[in-house]
Amino acid sequence: MPKQRKTSKKVGKVASKVLKSKKAGKKAKTVAASALSQRAPKKKLKKKRK
Repeated sequence: MPKQRKTSKKVGKVASKVLKSKKAGKKAKTVAASALSQRAPKKKLKKKRK
């Protein structure tokens, strides 16, 4: 069974900034997009019922 690796939260934040940047090149945006696609999905918060 292959070992699954996830991108860290810190790297995810940097990758997000790169994708938003207008100065970043195509290669940098490709790498950033790849890093974000490997991020673990955010956990949804459950709403408490009254």
